[in-house]
Amino acid sequence: MVWQLSSLPESPSIPNQDRLSHWREKLIDNLPQTKRITQQIITAIGVGLLFSWLHVPVGWLLGPMLVGIGYAISLGRRQPLPSNFKLIGQIVVGLVTATRFSPETISVATTYAVPLLLCVLLTGSLSLFNGYLLSRWTGIDRTTSLLGFIPGAASSIVVMSEEMGADAIAVALLQYIRVLLVVLIMPSAAILLVPANLDTPVTTTVATASTLTTLPMALSLLILAGCGILGIWAGKRFRLPSPGFFGPFLVGLAAFWALPNPVQMPQPLFAGGLLLIGLSVGVQFDWQTARKLGKAVLIEIGLVIGLIIICLGIGYGFHCVTGVDMATAILGFTPGGIEAMVATVMQLGGDTGLVLAMQLTRMLSILMIAPWLVAFLVKRAKASDDQSYSIEPVITQEKSTLKPNCDSVAAGK
Repeated sequence: MVWQLSSLPESPSIPNQDRLSHWREKLIDNLPQTKRITQQIITAIGVGLLFSWLHVPVGWLLGPMLVGIGYAISLGRRQPLPSNFKLIGQIVVGLVTATRFSPETISVATTYAVPLLLCVLLTGSLSLFNGYLLSRWTGIDRTTSLLGFIPGAASSIVVMSEEMGADAIAVALLQYIRVLLVVLIMPSAAILLVPANLDTPVTTTVATASTLTTLPMALSLLILAGCGILGIWAGKRFRLPSPGFFGPFLVGLAAFWALPNPVQMPQPLFAGGLLLIGLSVGVQFDWQTARKLGKAVLIEIGLVIGLIIICLGIGYGFHCVTGVDMATAILGFTPGGIEAMVATVMQLGGDTGLVLAMQLTRMLSILMIAPWLVAFLVKRAKASDDQSYSIEPVITQEKSTLKPNCDSVAAGK
């Protein structure tokens, strides 16, 4: 009895001591991971700044992705980051994508709605066909190859790729090889086909956000945070593909269109979102993917060059049907590289606003349709493969039953 009484006052402190010791051990165990992640982020920031200074396209995505790949190679295995890192990046990219659209963009596009949609559909179909060819010729899974060839919204496609079952590293590499080739070839081709006319004033059909007074930074950040939180909830509630991206994108699109003034999107915030996505993708690199992609890169270069030539033809056809000037028509249907195309059409004296409207309409159509279309095509392909696999044993069994009958007929029985 004395022993029981003496032990009672000490019993409440025992769980607290155990809990504190457990937290201490957990903190000590997580120190190496925390140190490694901190080193990766600092290195990624440095490389991102270097790529930005060198004007590398989407340098804040490519630079951190290369850092992640370097860490994965040096350690000999994948080094996944906490899932919240990538989720934050998805939210930021989704909201930034929403800020690039305006009702004026859609209203301008409706002027040439039928030929514009036909050309967008043709460009998208050819791109998906290239993805199918890449899958057949290299052995890359179909989801990865199709997403890797979607013409436009490269950052957004990379964000949603892993959640759709694709190899995010392969999708990122395929997408940005396409972007680099388009940015390298299309402006040069347009300048050769349509020499610059410096006397022609630059026309603008769409009123850009810079002509309106933006909301204060504090209010903009509050609105962005609210759209991100509500978008995550809506994306999971309605089971959208890549809810971390599509939820904030759709909620942000509705909110930004409803506001009388545009919100401010801090450039460091966008860079930070791309950094988290690029680093999250890069640390999952493995050598098997690298060996498989060696052949895929060479094939993709040829396919993308072929797609660019076809897009030049589509732009010329749009010029002939609608009467839009040649420079605007060609640069409006490039498979990506919006910023470079807008800069080029300004130099050539084309309609900057119409090029922006055509490019953003294509991007919006891709973002709204492509994920579901890719999922549908992959599902059908898997169902077809499963059906052919199930029929094969039946055919083999029928052959085995027919063979004795044939032998018996040959013996005269």
